Amino acid sequence: MSFDIAGKVVLITGGSRGLGLVMARQLVAQRARVAICARDPEELGRAKRDLGEVLAIPCDVTQPEQLARLVGEVTHLYGPIDCLINNAGVIQVGPMKHMTIEDYEHAMATHFWAPLRLTLAVLPAMLERGEGRIVNIASIGGKIAVPHLLPYTASKFALVGLSEGMRAELAKDKVRVTTVIPGLMRTGSPPNALFKGRNEAEYVWFAAGDSSHLTAMQAERAARQILTAMRHGRPEITLTVQAKLATRLFALAPNLMQRVLALVDRWLPKPGGIGEASALGIESRRGPSLLTRASDRASLRNNEV
Repeated sequence: MSFDIAGKVVLITGGSRGLGLVMARQLVAQRARVAICARDPEELGRAKRDLGEVLAIPCDVTQPEQLARLVGEVTHLYGPIDCLINNAGVIQVGPMKHMTIEDYEHAMATHFWAPLRLTLAVLPAMLERGEGRIVNIASIGGKIAVPHLLPYTASKFALVGLSEGMRAELAKDKVRVTTVIPGLMRTGSPPNALFKGRNEAEYVWFAAGDSSHLTAMQAERAARQILTAMRHGRPEITLTVQAKLATRLFALAPNLMQRVLALVDRWLPKPGGIGEASALGIESRRGPSLLTRASDRASLRNNEV
């Protein structure tokens, strides 16, 4: 089951910043042949300077024709893709009242349709070789619906179902699919999340949770565990003690957990503010804060700002 990563071709979507960039750094150190993609060419350029010898290809994963071009270009320059890490994500934070159909469509296009299309694109070569790795970065939000993150959590639920189903059907072909269920991680993502309603207040609770050493895992440690799970072909890995505990409690007492989440929702910001409009986290933060210091440092380290 173990998979030697040295010399293997690894494609990481959303690899220019955050968790994707941290995983790319570790894969480069392990002598993998790494390709990353992201929408922003300038951001990709900074990531390439950070990583050194990697392929950095501009690509919007919500656009099917760009995905086809991405796989074709990586295959042409590096050869068949041995490992696909579906990591690209979008986070929309705010009350359900302010979420639009377009928010749900964008989340599904990013978290469900893009991983499915990329998997179908790389799978024939994996099946022909009789080996391969597919890693789907889902979320604790794909196991437990989190208030004020409804488009995100609905699309991550879809990804978890897809990933688990693919695992079952592809195991006999020696293509191992790993579902990753992270809890909170200090990747530095809040500046690039999208906030609605009372966006400044929404940013405070989201960024504080992402920053706390009590609730969030260091990105480098998370990346190491994900890549170890990929090499060994594990079916699923849940990151952070809090996420493991929450999923077990939800399985044992779903009604109680639903009541707890309803109480949590009462403490979150009420609708209002900018309403259905979206503001980036970098536009919503009120300034430096002790509550978000660790996350702010991670943002700088991981090309988030």
